[in-house]
Amino acid sequence: MLNRRRFVGLGATAIAAPFVRAARAAGVDWPAKPVRIVVPFTPGGSTDITARLIGNRLQDVWGQTVVVENKGGAGGNIAADLVAKSDPDGYTIFIVGPGMATNKFLYPSLTYDPVGDFAPVTRLITQPNMMCVPNTSPAKSVKEFIAFCNANRGKVTYASSGNGTTLHLSGELFKRLARVEMTHVPYRGGAPAINDLIPGRVDVIFDNVPSIIAHVRANHLRGLAVSTTERVAIVPDMPTIAETVPGFDVFSWFGFFVPVKTPPEVIAKLNADTNAALVFPAVKSRFEELGAVPKGSTPAELAAFLQSEIAKWGPVISEARIKLEN
Repeated sequence: MLNRRRFVGLGATAIAAPFVRAARAAGVDWPAKPVRIVVPFTPGGSTDITARLIGNRLQDVWGQTVVVENKGGAGGNIAADLVAKSDPDGYTIFIVGPGMATNKFLYPSLTYDPVGDFAPVTRLITQPNMMCVPNTSPAKSVKEFIAFCNANRGKVTYASSGNGTTLHLSGELFKRLARVEMTHVPYRGGAPAINDLIPGRVDVIFDNVPSIIAHVRANHLRGLAVSTTERVAIVPDMPTIAETVPGFDVFSWFGFFVPVKTPPEVIAKLNADTNAALVFPAVKSRFEELGAVPKGSTPAELAAFLQSEIAKWGPVISEARIKLEN
């Protein structure tokens, strides 16, 4: 039979146990087991490549296995729901991009809250898009392309890798800010879109630099401008769209998020180690070869950035009446 003192002692131990575990997770013992990075798309894409580059470096630093787990489907919503419902101990990390800001407007309902269910860790990289036209296009600049649109109202088309992608939203933002008419032609991926752009079956694309740069360098396509407000190092002589269309600023981006109740000490360590990985020479140089810019940030800066992306894309998606099925 338990006496009262023994009962109280066991009760205190039971109550303290979760806090002891949290403290161990938050201290120098973290990570004490394998960590998984959940990618919301299939292997081989920009998100997957980014996760593996950073994950490999973190694995070396931590001395623990870092597993990249691909959970594609529903524009990233399946992976987001999985991470939102995972234990908040730092061992499940979500790598995500623009969908974190846009999916709430694109889909009729979500099973998670993009802001309330996640704690931001750090920004990772940004990748600009490039505005490209066929070599047969009369437009040799953004200004000339706008004139081409105005001279061919209702006839100009722009390609994308699918509804709701940054390629699609780039076109919609261009229409909005340049005050031109273009018809969206979605494809099932970037490759078939480029295949139709080269012979001039469509008039323009706003594709990710890593996907399009080889075609521009091989003179298969004409690059007019990059989509960021600053020029890009791998094409330093190419102007920005914003130099002609003020306010235009579009890029793919990736960040690390974790479940919302993850201990702040774990987030702090993950933030510091990831930011260090981004500037590690082998990682940094590989990203730059891909046309990506390593960023890094504080959790607060990522939270503010996410809110700015939500504010930017909400009106664009609403005005264009873009809706996707769950």
